[in-house]
Amino acid sequence: MKHLLKLMDLSTEEIIDILNLADQLKYEKKNGIEHHILKGKTLGMIFQKSSTRTRVSFEVGMYDLGGQALFLSSRDLQIGRGEPVEDTARVLSRYLDGIMIRTFEQKEVETLAQYGSIPIINGLTDYCHPCQVLADLMTIREHKGHISGNKLCFIGDGNNMANSLIVGGIKTGMSVAIACPKEHKPDAEIMKWASENGSFLCTDNVEEAADGADVLYTDVWASMGQEEEAAARKLKFAGYQINEKILGVANPGCMVQHCLPAHRGEEITADVFEAHANELFDEAENRLHAQKAVLVRCMAGNK
Repeated sequence: MKHLLKLMDLSTEEIIDILNLADQLKYEKKNGIEHHILKGKTLGMIFQKSSTRTRVSFEVGMYDLGGQALFLSSRDLQIGRGEPVEDTARVLSRYLDGIMIRTFEQKEVETLAQYGSIPIINGLTDYCHPCQVLADLMTIREHKGHISGNKLCFIGDGNNMANSLIVGGIKTGMSVAIACPKEHKPDAEIMKWASENGSFLCTDNVEEAADGADVLYTDVWASMGQEEEAAARKLKFAGYQINEKILGVANPGCMVQHCLPAHRGEEITADVFEAHANELFDEAENRLHAQKAVLVRCMAGNK
């Protein structure tokens, strides 16, 4: 695996391989076993969107793996002043062993991979969030003992999280249901692929989607870059919330997941959030372990 641009590029076997390696690296970290697999390697981290979990987990991950990470804000790079992505890719490829980028357009990630000569890892775009979903799958397997056969229900905006959860869920044998307003559906091509390759439902009825769910998932109603729409979105998404009523139609022992940060009282109630806090913060922690596995698989053989 040279890049992680989107989960659609990975086979089921590659996803499971990453999860297995993530489990191993997590065990080793918990038991004080060093794994300096990327000793001497340097990861450039380009941030055009702010971050807590992505920045800290990648930076700590590279340290754990024996390498180093460089924080590269778009305000500090020439890419923020109009240098073409193609040129940035070719320059940074001469200095670094890999790039993680957190940005708006998926095209920017794809262009970096096209023109660069080093691994590119998608830390988030408006289209998808593959690193987050790998951590989600890792957490589901930890808590459920298996991934395949579970029903995953996402409630909220058909955004980058919904797109990646659909792909990751279907590829690992889950049935996936999405509950969202009709005008906020996930990517049409992803939904078509899901319908042709697994058990998939997209509806504006939250209870229908959540019926029999083993995992309930949500995200904020207004993502970064949509701040001006926040007030209108609160009205539009008011019924798309994980609460006790929705948990009541899910399967007993249903997990709750959220990519964080969470707006308690909006997409999830405070009571439900706190009741499932262990699952939610296991999920956040697993960003570190899953991303370390991605770093190893992308960068260990890169010179």
